[in-house]
Amino acid sequence: MSEERPLQDQPFLSLQGSMSSLTNRTNKRKSRGVLKGVQVSECTPTDLIQQWTPPHKQQRLLCKGKENEADHFVLARRSRKKKESALGISWDHLPDELLLRIYFCLSLQDLLRVSVVCRRWHRLAFDESLWHSVDLDGLTHVGPALHQVLKTRVRRLRCPRAFVEELHLSDAAPLQLTELDLSSSIVPTSTLESVLRRCRLLERLSLEGLQLSDCIISSLSENPNLLQLNLCGCSGFSAPLLAAMCKSCCRMEQLNISWCSFSNDHVKSVVNHLSPGVLHLNLSGYRESLTLDDVKVLVERCPNLQTLDLSDSTLLTADCFPVLQRLKHLQQLALSRCYHIHLAALTDLGKMLPSLTHLDIFGLLQDGQLTSLKKDMSHVSINCRPFSSTARPTPCSRLVGPRSDRTMWSRRCRLRFAL
Repeated sequence: MSEERPLQDQPFLSLQGSMSSLTNRTNKRKSRGVLKGVQVSECTPTDLIQQWTPPHKQQRLLCKGKENEADHFVLARRSRKKKESALGISWDHLPDELLLRIYFCLSLQDLLRVSVVCRRWHRLAFDESLWHSVDLDGLTHVGPALHQVLKTRVRRLRCPRAFVEELHLSDAAPLQLTELDLSSSIVPTSTLESVLRRCRLLERLSLEGLQLSDCIISSLSENPNLLQLNLCGCSGFSAPLLAAMCKSCCRMEQLNISWCSFSNDHVKSVVNHLSPGVLHLNLSGYRESLTLDDVKVLVERCPNLQTLDLSDSTLLTADCFPVLQRLKHLQQLALSRCYHIHLAALTDLGKMLPSLTHLDIFGLLQDGQLTSLKKDMSHVSINCRPFSSTARPTPCSRLVGPRSDRTMWSRRCRLRFAL
């Protein structure tokens, strides 16, 4: 049992020891970050209070970047840079208008190659703005290509000397063709009917040497803007529908309807119903079908003729010259192989037709007689054009092959098939 002592005799801790213990506890709390919440008692020394006060935080300056220039301090967070393609701008980011402008510079073969890259490129590669004019001359199998080209709403299509298989157009929408050249091609009549049945905007058409039908001639009547028509060597249509077509196509300026399988009724259908605005006409090859009366009707209906080809009309004689004299604007006249016209009458022709500049009379004169006639008609070019160019897309006198003239009515197509 411990001995009891008076209060004043009890052992007390010295102030120094107490403060030392308090300081140790305070340092521990400070080290733990708890000092901030400790309340200071009135017995706490001033120097200890100063130790409790935390130091001020200093802002970290951003050394890099334009936002800290000119002594302006800005706290900013940079956005993460997007990874750029190693090749620069991606093709997928280009707008359709720019891609179409690039495709416009491509050839036909290159345009078909880019069309298989993806669906978007396929859609743009067959945009109708790129397929305004197409030349398929030289292509072996034209059927599939023709079917695809017609779906692009092509306006000008050149496809001469082609072999076209049976072609069935599933889409009944009208075609946008304004110029079409199928001269000397092998095309089934049913295929030609399905194509021309959808044409209403034709302005220039060449079907030279093709087998036609009444349905085709009736379809041509639905094209009131037809200006030039070449039906040289065609067959398979009747005289009444031919007359209806001549009346419907009232804007016709050039017509080549020579060497067709015509009867007298066909010839009369042409001369009796031809548009008065026709300026260039080739009506050659009707040996015993074209008569002087037909010429009189023709001159009466078409007084503004500038080119007239009546070659191989064996029934014509010099009696037709006074009739032709009514054509005040006639510049080119062809009377080749009209064997009943003599040299003496030809000499007077230059005086009767003062506007005449070209005269073709192949097979009528010998070399000596031709030389004499050229002297008497020095202002007229004689026998300079062995082939007629009336309504033909490309004159027959041009070369055929890689170096040939691939124009169509004096203009080239933008997309051309190249071997």
